[in-house]
Amino acid sequence: MKAIWLTDIHLNFLEHDQIDDFLRALSKESADCFFISGDIGEADSIVDYLQRIESILGRPFYFVFGNHDFYEGSIKAVRSSVSDFIKTSDKLIWLNEVKYIGLTEETALIGHDSWADGRLGDFHRSTVELNDFRLIKELKLWDRNERIKAMQKLADEAAAHFKRVLPQALKTHRSLIVLTHVPPFKEACWCRGQPSGSEWLPFFSCKCVGDVLKSVMKEHPDAEMTVLCGHTHGSGEYKILPNLQVLTGSAEYGDPEIQRIIEIDAAMKNEDQHLFD
Repeated sequence: MKAIWLTDIHLNFLEHDQIDDFLRALSKESADCFFISGDIGEADSIVDYLQRIESILGRPFYFVFGNHDFYEGSIKAVRSSVSDFIKTSDKLIWLNEVKYIGLTEETALIGHDSWADGRLGDFHRSTVELNDFRLIKELKLWDRNERIKAMQKLADEAAAHFKRVLPQALKTHRSLIVLTHVPPFKEACWCRGQPSGSEWLPFFSCKCVGDVLKSVMKEHPDAEMTVLCGHTHGSGEYKILPNLQVLTGSAEYGDPEIQRIIEIDAAMKNEDQHLFD
């Protein structure tokens, strides 16, 4: 099977007809499904974009959210509205809400939005001031100690998800694709062809998720994992372990593109959604 991987497409930077042109071009690709590792739009547009994606692509669309998807709104409200909306869809699958997807006999897909957790680099000395702290309700916090607590709460939620579901997926699949927004290792935080420094790492990486992924794959040396992420807008590849590689996608505002067409070589079976109770 073939999957098209997208990331950081920021549809809100396009005109209405440009969005439809982009989606129609995607629909002509010979892919079985689509992955997107976050930053589809903003809080007030995300449901509309998902509706248009479903209508035009007409194939399974597996997604996680990025920080921009909550801009001018709240994380709680966006998650609630999207969760309600996709209940009537068999094509839109938010990976936070499933354990894993059995894509083929060999390969499973697992994902979570994730969040930068400030545990790498130097958070307290960094002069970086993200729009997250002005435009997302839960992060409008002046005190830096409160900010990092809020960031780490979101990141720890993602780490707990992966810690819970990865061993379950590995019982039946030897190859895993992990979809997440924030790079889980400092070596995967690419910016202008170089790994990010201590100023940006606190906001470009999620150490707690990386720790979980690395631990699980060390315990399963015969399995393999490919992580697809975005967020930094810089592309790069890095092999963390012999059986764990990370691909970080590039992006430019107003110019969305396909990151990669991924060929998943195994006999197809029914897409097996393992839902949470």
